[in-house]
Amino acid sequence: MSSNRRGLEGKMKLTSYDELFGEENTNEVVDATSGQSVQKLDGQVVELALDDLVPFDGHPFKVVDDEKMEETVDSIRENGVLVPIMVRHAKYIKDKSKYEIISGHRRCHASKLAGKETIPAIIKECSNYEAIVAMVDANIQREDISISEKVKAYSMKYKALKHQGTQGGGSSLQAMSEASGENKKTIQRYLRLSFLTDDLLALVDEKKLGIGQGIDISYLKKEEQESVTVYIVTSKKPMSLQQSATLKDLSQKGALTSYHIMQAFNEEEKPAVPRKVSFNAKKLDSYFTLDKSNKDIEKLIIQLLEEWKAKGGE
Repeated sequence: MSSNRRGLEGKMKLTSYDELFGEENTNEVVDATSGQSVQKLDGQVVELALDDLVPFDGHPFKVVDDEKMEETVDSIRENGVLVPIMVRHAKYIKDKSKYEIISGHRRCHASKLAGKETIPAIIKECSNYEAIVAMVDANIQREDISISEKVKAYSMKYKALKHQGTQGGGSSLQAMSEASGENKKTIQRYLRLSFLTDDLLALVDEKKLGIGQGIDISYLKKEEQESVTVYIVTSKKPMSLQQSATLKDLSQKGALTSYHIMQAFNEEEKPAVPRKVSFNAKKLDSYFTLDKSNKDIEKLIIQLLEEWKAKGGE
């Protein structure tokens, strides 16, 4: 442990959960460098300088200066930060006096806007994968999250769970479903959208590309997706599910060209043709007596079709 780190720990005001509830604090470790007993910071609440904090690597959630941020800034000015943020020491950060924010990016930003210099934080020593899971779980249930944010967050967590040993896609999806409250099918759709380029994900956020259409387009190669992006932006025409399914099919056959993409956007979607079925009167007479009205015959045919459908349509 460096002298800077020991000096920093000596200056910190430590407040562990044991201290908060009147328990004796025996949370000490021996510094391998000096051989001295020092305070272990893992799991404790400390005041950290805002300048010593760095964003989570690949953080998928946007920090926006909107009306809610203004409310948070006003609250912090008046009451301070009531819920500590969570941070960790990350090996990739060269300056070991810095901490990576796991959860609390908005509170950190609001604290800076409120003119604060420090913020209460819980230091959690954890692996990259544990940090990703904690970061996603702390943010995923917010109401103001965009589709692209969910897509990126779920993708990060899914990969982290797989590396942590949650074997099989089904197990990882079940764990994610339980943590977020969203069903597995919905999460699967978000994971599929993670194969879209950032530009196309932005169009999904802007409702210029539907989720169903986005899922189809996610099967296209990157250069094909880039061509689709150009046509969506320039044509300003919505893409139908029929069109996106056609592009997906052509791409998977290796036959998709710029011409096909242009044609898809210039071609009007064909309306469904109404289905009309006629029966030969003589054939009907062989099944129904003459006292049966057309309405009675139609009702019976529908009833028989429902029974046929219930048996699997075989």
